[in-house]
Amino acid sequence: QIHLVESGGGLVQSGGSLNLSCEASGNIGSIYAMGWYRQAPGKERELVAGSTSAGAQTYAQFAKGRFSLSLDDDKGTVALRMTSLKPEDTALYFCNFRKDSKTYWGQGSQVTVSS
Repeated sequence: QIHLVESGGGLVQSGGSLNLSCEASGNIGSIYAMGWYRQAPGKERELVAGSTSAGAQTYAQFAKGRFSLSLDDDKGTVALRMTSLKPEDTALYFCNFRKDSKTYWGQGSQVTVSS
């Protein structure tokens, strides 16, 4: 069983920055993927950014150039640095962990960007 603990998020004005962090515990092993998804009210959950433990990263188009993901594969932690935030980035952000065809989710961290 994998347990995810998220931290960060909050309220920021448009143009500001926020950080999200997630730590995985349990039998994480050495081959896995971690990342962040988000879900705005009335919308489907969507990928923000993700990384494999081997270092392969992917970003949603809206995240490219503004968000930066870093994975510490030894510690099983993933951080998301979000800059130039826009009101449309307002959403509940979820940490995601995938290993052996299983998916685990964090509890969700609210990010609110005011205009």
